[in-house]
Amino acid sequence: MSPEIFIAQWQKEPLPLVAILRGITPGDAVEAAEILLESGFRYLEVPLNSPSPLESISLMREVVGERGYVGAGTVLTVAQVDAVVECGGQLIISPNCCPDVIRHSSKLGLISMPGVMTPSEAFSAIAAGASSLKLFPAEHITPAITKAFRAVVPREVALLPVGGIQPDAAQMRSYIQAGANGFGLGGGLYQAGMSMAVLREHAQAYQRAWHKCAA
Repeated sequence: MSPEIFIAQWQKEPLPLVAILRGITPGDAVEAAEILLESGFRYLEVPLNSPSPLESISLMREVVGERGYVGAGTVLTVAQVDAVVECGGQLIISPNCCPDVIRHSSKLGLISMPGVMTPSEAFSAIAAGASSLKLFPAEHITPAITKAFRAVVPREVALLPVGGIQPDAAQMRSYIQAGANGFGLGGGLYQAGMSMAVLREHAQAYQRAWHKCAA
């Protein structure tokens, strides 16, 4: 998916957040997807270092249908991209910038969201066809650094800080004011073994924080 198409869709989202479900199991996949949809999430990521991740992605796709996007995180190879596509995945998210993975994802019309930490990586990702850029790890990419990225990265390329983002409207607002377009949420939203009741509480906390941030 081109960055222009992605950001046009993304900016219409009432909750521009990616739910990262590292460690989710197929047994919880359906209920987790239902909870996140009810809380306003439309982008769901299952990292490939989770138990049976492709099965979880397939199950979530059945639940989400046309209401959002489901895919994989920690995608490191072209072969993994193909495996994600075979189970119905639409998102390819990586912790790094691998041009081969980005180009293959773009060729297949997928949403490609590589991780970058430097301007050089950002422009390599854009040249390879990234749909958006994952600023990772955000613990090291402050709002000030995000502002520096935004000054040079084209406006049609979404910047999404990932790592250490809390359900804190003030923290979110500082990034948004610096030029970020939304966030990816990991351990603050979900951790392996977490009950679905706690996931619901966390999802709703992030929903409230975003609405307060955007108000």
